[in-house]
Amino acid sequence: MVGSERENGSSPTPPPQKAEVKKYGVMKPISYAGPTAVDIRRNTLLEQLLRDSGVYEGAEETAKREEVLRRLDQIVKDWVKQLTRQKGYTEKMVEEANGIVRTFGSYRLGVHGPNADIDTLCIGPSYVNREHDFFTILHNILLGMEEVAELQAIDDAHVPVMKFKFQGISIDLLYASVSLLIVPEDLDISHNSVLYNTDEQTVRSLNGCRVADQILKLVPNVEACILNFCTTLRCLKFWAKRRGVYSNVTGFLGGVNWALLVAQVCQLYPNAIPSMLVSRFFRVYTHWRWPNPVMLSPIEDDDLGFSVWDPRKWKSDRTHLMPIITPAYPCMNSSYNVSASTLHVMVEQFHFGNKVCEEIELNRANWSALFEPCLFFESYKNYLQVDVVAADADDLLSWRGWVESRLRFLTLKIERDTVSTLQCHPFPNAYADTSKPFSHCAFFMGLQRQPGAKVQENNQFDIRSTVDEFKLEVNSYEHWRPGMDIFVSHVRRRDLPAYVFPQGHRRQRQIRHTPQPSTTTSNRDARGSVSPSSERRSKRKNDEGSNGDAGPSSLKKQASVSPQRAETAGPITQGLTPEVSFYYFTLILV
Repeated sequence: MVGSERENGSSPTPPPQKAEVKKYGVMKPISYAGPTAVDIRRNTLLEQLLRDSGVYEGAEETAKREEVLRRLDQIVKDWVKQLTRQKGYTEKMVEEANGIVRTFGSYRLGVHGPNADIDTLCIGPSYVNREHDFFTILHNILLGMEEVAELQAIDDAHVPVMKFKFQGISIDLLYASVSLLIVPEDLDISHNSVLYNTDEQTVRSLNGCRVADQILKLVPNVEACILNFCTTLRCLKFWAKRRGVYSNVTGFLGGVNWALLVAQVCQLYPNAIPSMLVSRFFRVYTHWRWPNPVMLSPIEDDDLGFSVWDPRKWKSDRTHLMPIITPAYPCMNSSYNVSASTLHVMVEQFHFGNKVCEEIELNRANWSALFEPCLFFESYKNYLQVDVVAADADDLLSWRGWVESRLRFLTLKIERDTVSTLQCHPFPNAYADTSKPFSHCAFFMGLQRQPGAKVQENNQFDIRSTVDEFKLEVNSYEHWRPGMDIFVSHVRRRDLPAYVFPQGHRRQRQIRHTPQPSTTTSNRDARGSVSPSSERRSKRKNDEGSNGDAGPSSLKKQASVSPQRAETAGPITQGLTPEVSFYYFTLILV
């Protein structure tokens, strides 16, 4: 490594000067080594796999995205001029009035794939506000356009956003009003002065673009390393989706989190190519000691008064389990959604990736082994099924989004009420039974005893009140409409619905040679009541043994009518099984 040379001892004076080690971030590089011929061959195979897997979009879709962005930019400019005139400004002011659209996220970083949404930020002058001008006037303009579909205004989100499809391209549009009467076309939002006289929501909206720009500046070696960064990030995003750990909303990591993790690996190995960076990524984060933070640059403070991430000062920051700090002021933890359960799942997946990469480097495996999909529905004996129903597809779109955003709180509540004895694995994907005649979808969470947790034999955890609390919070949705409802049920592995499996067929599982039947089970009759019959209990045990699903953890169902709004009782729920509508659960760990 640079700076490691020793003096040869030929002369006592003068003292040797150590060569300066160039730092690209907070940490010094681990290695400056470039690729060998073997690395280059592996890199060619990796890039070929990515192309064959469809992570790159075609030229036609790229051109369509560019056209959509041009069209959206013009709509924003016309909207700002219209408001300027309506607010009584002079014609000269109307002529000079301007709004601009900037991109961030995967599109700005150059790693978006086919059918990906475009994260966009609309920047307007100080007299154009978010509450009325953006979420009412611009919303109504978009609503009246034929090119726009599935328009959703989410004004109460942590970062207020309008979601819609424009000519089939999904758009997430944020708004920021800056302290300028006229917004220049070449506005430099990287400078902190753009944050003067803005509120927290505006800062969060602006920081999407500011963080993306900073990431690209902090990746070393400019063009060559930017290309390596982009390819590596595409690869890791594809891997995360295949392994079920790509979702910020459910407590895993989203696009900006993965970008920051990859960018740090690029800083640690500045001359590495993607095949090397992917391997080093898993090596670094398999051994990373969370909650030590990942930072691309020192945390910057300013006199603007916004709080920055600082666990020494803020008690809430000390609770963060996997801090990944954004490099733009005000520096924040981008992964505050991560829970103990989801961190455990991600660390397991890092270990999986590291093991496969070690096999690849020994020529015992190929890249396809790294991207084997996570067999989530074969990994647990017990699951929670969260069914979401609505009166129509439009209502389901907003209702599903709300429920999905609350799922991480169900994970936290279960961790809290079982004193972290029960581990929850929320799966990011939603599933739907196309044979059902109503609008619905379902989410699933895997349940198991926390590895290494010390529990007393036959220790029982009743989580009915936990689920009731979760349902109560979900049903407080501000935009609730008749027909929106949620049902939570316990489902054993062998009883999972067929529609969650590819082509509706579950894989054949190998029967264990020495099955260990559960010591505590229960059953219910056709009307949904708990049956005390010992004969049925015995049959249930035998059934579990033959399916190889018994184990140290089992869930005991208890009948309880699901609290529902009166408006939702009726045909819309008739397609759901009694188990979904009427059962809660008691966890028994033995």
